[in-house]
Amino acid sequence: MIVLKGSKAMFGLPEASPFVTKTDIHLKMAGLAYRKEDGNPGESPKGQIPFIILDDGQAIADSTFIRFHIEQEYGVDLDAGLDPVQRATALAVEMLCEHQLAPAVAYFRWMDPENFAKGPAHFFDRIPEAERAATIADVLTRMKASFVARGIGRHSFPEITALAKRSFKAIETIMGDSPYLMGDRPCGADAFVFACLIGSMTPFFDTPVRDAALTSPSLVAYVNRMVDLFYPEFGWDAGLGGKTIRRQQAAA
Repeated sequence: MIVLKGSKAMFGLPEASPFVTKTDIHLKMAGLAYRKEDGNPGESPKGQIPFIILDDGQAIADSTFIRFHIEQEYGVDLDAGLDPVQRATALAVEMLCEHQLAPAVAYFRWMDPENFAKGPAHFFDRIPEAERAATIADVLTRMKASFVARGIGRHSFPEITALAKRSFKAIETIMGDSPYLMGDRPCGADAFVFACLIGSMTPFFDTPVRDAALTSPSLVAYVNRMVDLFYPEFGWDAGLGGKTIRRQQAAA
């Protein structure tokens, strides 16, 4: 059986990491038997989560290369039914999320002091108290440098929010009236698009990106729909926006 090494439910989300969420949903879409375990990035071939362990002990890291393995080894096409242009469009939207929306969501978690204190700071709770402050300071320095290297860290909070708003609008426009990104059923890209959107909407963190996300009834409804499909046991609530959308749908 495949073992998915990743994160766990945190921050009001089914998974703390959008990349783990992506792989989790891909395994569900493929109908493969697997179990989930907490993953240590230091044990990963690429120093990151998610990674999977196969029956023969082989480890495959990075959500995209895990998808390649799932499709190639098990004869699964996560984009079945899409024509070449739709496949390319789905990939483009996924890359939009990876390079613009996901960094914006992460930036407000790590670089906003209040959000960091209530969220990522707890990743270090197991470190001895005498070493914890220095470890956190070192990690934050490296995270800040990473955000600068990616470009997102060179912008102000309002500028980062503007980038997120543009991402939301693009996703909303491409999805149109469809229940999922490219039509009547989820494709491979939906896994990560959903992960980024639900990450942006969680009420656990107070951010302007969340405020912007919740102004879109169609995106809130999409997240609710994906939760119902892939995490029906999870008590997702986006806050007032999510409740309002769910009540409207129930009354329709």
